[in-house]
Amino acid sequence: MVSTPFATAHGKPLFEYAGDDPRLNRLFNEAMGSDARLIMSVLIKNGKGVFEGLKSLEAALELWVAKAISNAFPELKCSVFDLPHVVEGLEGGKNLSYFGGDMFKSVPSADAILLKWILHDWSDEDCVKILKKCKEAIPSKENGGKMIVIDNQKGDDKPFETQLFSDVLMMVHVSGKERNEQEWAKLFSDARFSDYKISPILGLRPVIEVYP
Repeated sequence: MVSTPFATAHGKPLFEYAGDDPRLNRLFNEAMGSDARLIMSVLIKNGKGVFEGLKSLEAALELWVAKAISNAFPELKCSVFDLPHVVEGLEGGKNLSYFGGDMFKSVPSADAILLKWILHDWSDEDCVKILKKCKEAIPSKENGGKMIVIDNQKGDDKPFETQLFSDVLMMVHVSGKERNEQEWAKLFSDARFSDYKISPILGLRPVIEVYP
């Protein structure tokens, strides 16, 4: 694993450190939850078509995203896939359930898998590994299978200071990076996906539908 300034300073990677520090873990989860509620309120209002035709959806590592979608679409079977210690003891509902595991090893099956702010945490090599595992878990494009990626996208038309801040954040805390459309397209191609569609619903964080 590539070392980062955070790991050098604290002796372990960010997510491992947070897992061992209840206060930091709580603050991190609260921050992600707040962001997820904002993002999903916009997406559910302006991008309902993203979820049309789906019977099941898996939100990898995104508790608040799955909760928002399950509430907005009660007919859609939603699940959260995260590390076992994260989902341990969580109680599901009528259309919400939890699964523990490792997305580098296997991903539970669903019509669609949603990754919000996940791939920018990882290197290109690791992203391809994650995408391939997700591809194995969804049906073909003809049978309605797809991935839904919500992540930052760099571009000349985006606010420069915001992009620069995100780049520095990735460099310091994790081994990932922010990507432009060409870099996203290469990841999807390397993971053997056939096509993708970008919807600029969320500004700097577009919704990318990726098809097997």
